[in-house]
Amino acid sequence: MILAELKPIEEILSYLGGAERVLLVGCHGCVTVCGAGGQKEVDLLADTLELALKARSQTIKIGKRTLERQCDAEFLTEMLQEAKQFDVILSLACGAGVQLVAEKAGSLRVLPALNTTSIGVAEQKGQWGERCQACGDCKLPLTGGICPVTRCSKSLLNGPCGGSSQGLCEIGNGTPCGWQLIIDRLEATGCLDQYETILEPADWSSARDGGPRKLIREDLK
Repeated sequence: MILAELKPIEEILSYLGGAERVLLVGCHGCVTVCGAGGQKEVDLLADTLELALKARSQTIKIGKRTLERQCDAEFLTEMLQEAKQFDVILSLACGAGVQLVAEKAGSLRVLPALNTTSIGVAEQKGQWGERCQACGDCKLPLTGGICPVTRCSKSLLNGPCGGSSQGLCEIGNGTPCGWQLIIDRLEATGCLDQYETILEPADWSSARDGGPRKLIREDLK
């Protein structure tokens, strides 16, 4: 799941500038699950913007719409027609959704209301934790299903370093040592011998060769 959080309201207002007609567009995808960009958050942001601008003796026309997904063009058509009545689209989607809407919106400005933070999982109610950085070279088969790039604070492909103590990382705040988690998991699954495998340095250049990565499934084309 892609995780995101609302930008500070003052930052959003600075992007809007003197826009008088703003369409808030939410997304029923990942950002709804993590409580950042669903219909509830669209309504709340609309109220917050109105109050903030009222305090500045400014008025604004706000439209509201929440789509199934903003990262899929088939869900954008009706919204983009409606958006012609507005000066700005303020998107409560992840960075991918914002960029696709911008690609399809012609001369209309498209602005992000959220900061996209990571790919993660629900750890408990109201709390999500990062698990993946989408590096394109997954090492999980060799590390017990725990990502060293994400879970180790130093993104070490071979660890642990000398800074961990009693299963905790030296950065503090009770942060678990990612490599201790990996070792414990390898031991629990009877695969501790895999720890002896030295992982080669990641070749980020090849992972990013030719610009943004694409995923192509010929069987779905």
